[in-house]
Amino acid sequence: MKKDSEEIKYRIVVDAFGGDNAPLEIIEGALLALEKHKDLQVILCGDQDKIKKILNGRNERVVIEHAPDVVSNCDQPTDAIRHKKDSSLVRAFDILKTREDVIGLVSAGSTGAVLAGAIMKIGRIKGISRPALGPILPTAKDNDVIIIDSGANIDCKPINLLHFAVMGSAYYSIIYKKENPRVALLSNGAEDSKGNELVKETFPIMKEAPIHFIGNREGNDFMSGDVDVMVADGFPGNALLKGTEGAVKAVVSILKGSIKKGFWSKIGYLFMRRVFKEIKTRVDVQGKHAGSPLLGCKKLVVKNHGVCKRLNISASIDQTILLYNEKLNEKIESAVAEVSQKLKEIEENKIKAGAGE
Repeated sequence: MKKDSEEIKYRIVVDAFGGDNAPLEIIEGALLALEKHKDLQVILCGDQDKIKKILNGRNERVVIEHAPDVVSNCDQPTDAIRHKKDSSLVRAFDILKTREDVIGLVSAGSTGAVLAGAIMKIGRIKGISRPALGPILPTAKDNDVIIIDSGANIDCKPINLLHFAVMGSAYYSIIYKKENPRVALLSNGAEDSKGNELVKETFPIMKEAPIHFIGNREGNDFMSGDVDVMVADGFPGNALLKGTEGAVKAVVSILKGSIKKGFWSKIGYLFMRRVFKEIKTRVDVQGKHAGSPLLGCKKLVVKNHGVCKRLNISASIDQTILLYNEKLNEKIESAVAEVSQKLKEIEENKIKAGAGE
């Protein structure tokens, strides 16, 4: 008979008390993932009595790490990581940091605290200037789009945006099995000369990077289907993301209100119900989607939306396994090294050209 350590191929630690619907939805999501992956073990961090009550004997391949405290959205992120050592999130990061056999962490907790914990406890991939969040949204066509960064980094420099582009391209190629995804730079116009100083400084080095850079694109191109990876500073990136989510909710609300107004509208809805259901599924920014990986960390960290449900958690665990198997971090490190060498060569050529004048 094989030992347990030989049967288990993947170990993932889950912050069971992070998010608005914790711990029930988080734990149930982990259990769904365990049903799909027979070689998976999940480590649940949180109050053990509450976890055991929800598990109700469903303990196969589940390990509980008792952590009675919780990091809330009201906590100052770095202080929480430093001082709330018995919280579910900090305990999860400690496990991820100290155990080589644990491949990743999933949390729906405070974004700031997850970011702080990843940087303070796990660290960055060699060559990466800043980790970044790259959430996925649907588009008008069949493809989805990633926006990176969506709020983890404010006041970026050109090198940060360049690294975001490289990481986003590597991530998209794995998730969607697409070589050379189309990478665009968020700007106030599609012309090469448009943009603020950051965009103008970033544009020329993006053109030299080993990615499929298609130039500047405006916010209204974001969900057109013509862009796979939209690169932005975290401030406008977050504004674009939140604005898009708000617009989708507003349109759905307007449709519901219009349908309820008249008899014929209700009759029309009955004939169009399947179409409306398909549209709702397509534009639902939560839906069954996985969370956003914090790209650029030495180990996989997946951040879910605070309101996520069990299907999101299960999908995030699936995603963690996929990114681990596809060696995302190794691909990012290799791509960043190539970018660094390219920039070095460009700088050396400029110096040589200057000396020759």
